[in-house]
Amino acid sequence: MLDLAFSILAADFTHLAEEIAAAERGGGTVCHVDVMDGHFVPNITFGPPVVAAVRRVTALPLDVHLMIEDPDRYIADFAKAGATWLLVHQEVCRHLYRTLTSIREHGMEPAVVINPATPVDTLTEVLPLVHHVLVMTVNPGFGGQSFIPRCLEKVKHLRSLREELGLNFRIEVDGGIGHDTVADAVRAGADLLVAGSAIFAGPGQAAKSEANARDFLQVASSAA
Repeated sequence: MLDLAFSILAADFTHLAEEIAAAERGGGTVCHVDVMDGHFVPNITFGPPVVAAVRRVTALPLDVHLMIEDPDRYIADFAKAGATWLLVHQEVCRHLYRTLTSIREHGMEPAVVINPATPVDTLTEVLPLVHHVLVMTVNPGFGGQSFIPRCLEKVKHLRSLREELGLNFRIEVDGGIGHDTVADAVRAGADLLVAGSAIFAGPGQAAKSEANARDFLQVASSAA
């Protein structure tokens, strides 16, 4: 099953509820929320209050991606805000197993993220714990970056590990995923597809955003 996880980082925040509704009508099934702290990544976005606001306007799973240096400190806050899946970076978690276990204990599904330079094999011991693995296909921190094709080798590696270990975690990709790159990602083994700039068309263009989402999923499905 393929899921479009539309990234609200690219949405018009003055009409966020309408933007989310348009992406849903186009077939989006997951709402992806990027949380950045200005330390682990150079950008700053938003925190639990925005997640709570998004929770009030959609029943879709909230895929909350923590690009922050101390995720353990905020697990309870994001659980209270309504996150469904909470993603943490392998690169910042000193005790990754414990962090993922804590996420589950707070009622959310844990997921782990790796940057383009991080090997998949650093995750082997925690794969049985996670709902999904997110492979960054750009360096994290900003939307609208160019896709790094070599990262799809990580997706293929994860797919092989999943089969070898008899696990059922899902594989997500994020970064430069658009109509021209999504087919390659799906063929490599990705089934959770994060897209922002490729979906949201700008202020007052909800109909176009809806069409973008529908077209994106059609391209993805043709490669499945």
